[in-house]
Amino acid sequence: MNFRYKSYIIIGFATLCLTACVTKKYERPALNSNDLYRDNSGTDTATIANLPWKTLFGDATLQTLIQQGLDENLDLKQAIERIKIAEATLRQSRAAFLPSLTGDLSVTDAKQSRAALNFPPGININTETQTYKAQLSTSWEADIWGKLSSAKRSAYASLLQTDAAKRAVQTQLIANIANTYYSLLALDKQLAITEQTVKIRETDVETMKSLKEGAIVNGAAVVQSEANLYAAQVTIPDLKKSIKETENALSVLLGKGPGTINRNTLDEQQPFSNLQVGVSSQLLQNRPDVQAAEFAFRAAFENTNTAKTYFYPALTLTANGGLSTLDLKNFFDQSIFYNLIGGITQPIFNKGQNKARLKTAQAQQQQAFYGFQQTLLTSGQEVSNALFAYQTASEKETTRAKQIASLTKAVDYTKELLRYSSATNYTDVLTSEQSLLAAKLSSTNDRLQKLQSIVNLYRALGGGWK
Repeated sequence: MNFRYKSYIIIGFATLCLTACVTKKYERPALNSNDLYRDNSGTDTATIANLPWKTLFGDATLQTLIQQGLDENLDLKQAIERIKIAEATLRQSRAAFLPSLTGDLSVTDAKQSRAALNFPPGININTETQTYKAQLSTSWEADIWGKLSSAKRSAYASLLQTDAAKRAVQTQLIANIANTYYSLLALDKQLAITEQTVKIRETDVETMKSLKEGAIVNGAAVVQSEANLYAAQVTIPDLKKSIKETENALSVLLGKGPGTINRNTLDEQQPFSNLQVGVSSQLLQNRPDVQAAEFAFRAAFENTNTAKTYFYPALTLTANGGLSTLDLKNFFDQSIFYNLIGGITQPIFNKGQNKARLKTAQAQQQQAFYGFQQTLLTSGQEVSNALFAYQTASEKETTRAKQIASLTKAVDYTKELLRYSSATNYTDVLTSEQSLLAAKLSSTNDRLQKLQSIVNLYRALGGGWK
């Protein structure tokens, strides 16, 4: 190996050493990602986050709506465009390693003042000249301190962040569509219950009128039965309004104008029962927003590396060359020119810009670290809340069924006693009927809470994007 190649190796090795002294290699910060789930110390890594969303949601109509949302939702389309922006920035950062190249073709017409030139008398020199020039200019900065490399890694981390953010939008979109769909089904069920109650109370009014004619009840019972009917009827317009508004909200999620939503019924829904959550450390791999927060920290870390390099000298090589002549006819005849310049620029006084740049980058890096930490803690909270919501809804379903059964009997018994016993008045019937209606509506809410808690748990674990 000759001396020249040995010199190249020594210079390259020295450059790597110097770069390592200025910039640092990224390592994931030490965050405690264990025990983020409350009251859950299991070690089973199986999790519903790995399930495709079509497996979790068995309703074919809901599957169609989710797919439509993934194809047309405007928030998701914006996230995809942000990825394109990040890709363009990454390509630009990679191109920074290459020398710049510009071309210049110019014609210059210049005329000097004879009086300013102070020619002796009798000398006749043409003071007007035309210069024709064609040149190429190039400039290249050597990445001695890793400034360009850090900028490229920052751009790459930003690209990964936008991709993770897009996946986070997707998981949230799936959850929003499913939750809104279930809300719509619950409103349909509440409307059906209320309309059925109205029919029963219309019959009660006619019954009270007949009992009054038979002198079994008085006029107060008839008026009370009518008021009870109106109390049910008056809630129907609000329910219909809520249904329309929920349909409109779901239409926006699907990327279309407000309109009727095709749907099934709440009773047809079969909640997914095998709710495996895995271990909390899996959130780092499964939750897109946690991944996005880490990539944001990684980009800020590389920006700090870049800011450090501004304190060190920059080696720049520039060159330009081409053809230049005063006579266009002889443009290619002995008109070649060139310049080669190699220089090192060391910042000495830059009005505090380098220090401000570094302090800003360090503060932004610390902010990104706190954001990463906060996102991880919040994700654990959301998983715990969804689990508790599911458990609560399951417990209420059993008790609510018993409550409805008892209230149904109470309504039947009080109506029968009203026919044959003077000890019973219509107030007892009224109380029982109102309690029964409230219990049936609450039962619908219990069912909705159970379905939505499964959706929220799936999203909180990071499901819906794989």
